[in-house]
Amino acid sequence: MVQRNPNMAKLRAGYLFPEIGRRRRAVVEQNPNAKIISLGIGDTTEPLAPNITSGLVKACQGMGSLEGYSGYGAEQGMADLREKIAEVLYGGIVKPEEVYVSDGAKCDTGRLQVLFGKEATVAVQDPSYPVYVDGSVILGQTGGYNEEAGQFDGIEYMRCDASNDFFPDLANLKRTDLIYFCSPNNPTGAVSTKEQLKELVEFAKKNQSILIFDAAYSAYIEDPDLPRSIFEIEGAREVALEINSFSKMAGFTGVRLGWTVVPQELQFEDGTPVSKDWNRIVTTLFNGASNIVQKGGLACLSEEGYREVQEMIQYYKTNAGIIKKALTEIGLEVYGGENSPYCWARMKGKGSWEAFEEILTQAFVVTTPGAGFGPGGEGFVRFSSFGHRADVEEAVERLRKHLG
Repeated sequence: MVQRNPNMAKLRAGYLFPEIGRRRRAVVEQNPNAKIISLGIGDTTEPLAPNITSGLVKACQGMGSLEGYSGYGAEQGMADLREKIAEVLYGGIVKPEEVYVSDGAKCDTGRLQVLFGKEATVAVQDPSYPVYVDGSVILGQTGGYNEEAGQFDGIEYMRCDASNDFFPDLANLKRTDLIYFCSPNNPTGAVSTKEQLKELVEFAKKNQSILIFDAAYSAYIEDPDLPRSIFEIEGAREVALEINSFSKMAGFTGVRLGWTVVPQELQFEDGTPVSKDWNRIVTTLFNGASNIVQKGGLACLSEEGYREVQEMIQYYKTNAGIIKKALTEIGLEVYGGENSPYCWARMKGKGSWEAFEEILTQAFVVTTPGAGFGPGGEGFVRFSSFGHRADVEEAVERLRKHLG
């Protein structure tokens, strides 16, 4: 018999969302007429904008003609889309040939973990998006799960909370090969300043580490003083690569399109360009993003399409403002919600699951327990702005009534 990958048995984070679903079903069974509203989902809810939809439809129809049909494309992505990403989203600070189009940031994270291999040591923000840890566990970059600490041995957890302005204490951080860093952060909604990111880049240089910068929510940054890309920081091209996505920017969560930027200056210890090996990973394990979807990406970055993208982002940002205002008025300790689609809130004296349960059973509103994002998330719950406006407004009124 084939033996199971022993690392799969170490996984813990898969417990979070099934448990949320179980508790939600229990409440529905006890309250069959209740309308449950979710402010916990990290998925967009609004339909694609007209010009973007038109671009997808046109591309799909083209596949039905001899003139418009296309088979395999370049695994790195269509040249015109790579150019548009570099021009529109980066203002030319990255080169088109450094942009590798993909089927999403999460997928690229997994491929990056294969690229660096199981011997690479890892640091992650705490709390953070679970895929950084889970992918590392599956690959074998970690030891066993430490029940007492609530974390995996072999991973350096960088505590990021209100006490340190959601930025790690780098002076006391152990050196690792890879550093995962997300800004705006999921789940806390925190956005790092230029000065903080300068410090992070210098830390990576000093330790000869590679920074994997997740900018999946960068489109939500409005403050011109806050960097949208790590490559706005001097020296970052020598130590960082960046993953990003059309998912939360343009509502492509179900369409699937993302990219990774790997600068030409980024090298391994032996002088091999990281881009050389990344290109090999991409061409070996991936056949390229859908040609139809890439045309949709081009529609997003057209003048009219990009205006529609901005309107969608503002819709969710308005939701975030509504949620944050209500939670603040109720008296909760709230972070995020500005330059980010997430609000990170604490009900004093309550654990994450206790707070989740109270909000669900009293207000019939689903959130996400912060403990599911790492030990540093204990005591918090995440509120998502991805929802229909009417549902968001109804949810906050319920929260005011039952928690205020």
